[in-house]
Amino acid sequence: MNKIDHLGIAVPDLEVASEEYRRLGFEFLGSETVASQKVDVGFFKVGDARIELLAPTADDSPIAGFLAKRAPGMHHLCVEVEDLDATLAAYKREGVRLIDSEPVIGAGGHRVAFIHPKSTSGVLLELKEVATKAPQSP
Repeated sequence: MNKIDHLGIAVPDLEVASEEYRRLGFEFLGSETVASQKVDVGFFKVGDARIELLAPTADDSPIAGFLAKRAPGMHHLCVEVEDLDATLAAYKREGVRLIDSEPVIGAGGHRVAFIHPKSTSGVLLELKEVATKAPQSP
């Protein structure tokens, strides 16, 4: 684990929540839609980490399900890993309960995978692979 990348917070309305975070003084970094997860996300800078606000774009979105069962609030913790495939393989060998046994594409086009809260004392954990630099041309 390299560092905490972001804290994910589930919200019903991205625009309203984003305005709340701006009013609190957090620096807005941008937003995007992650169609495969049926979610709109907004990012705010917090030191070397970020807050990621997540709003559902469809009733069958995982975030919509989260909001229906709970309330707006903390959804997940994301940490960076050097090699996502190796990390997942090691977790599989150790019997860690995985939501994603193979990496998926998350916000920003990064490879990510989620670990089930039953293996992390009740916290949904996202692993995000550190982006590698493209080889330099001579």
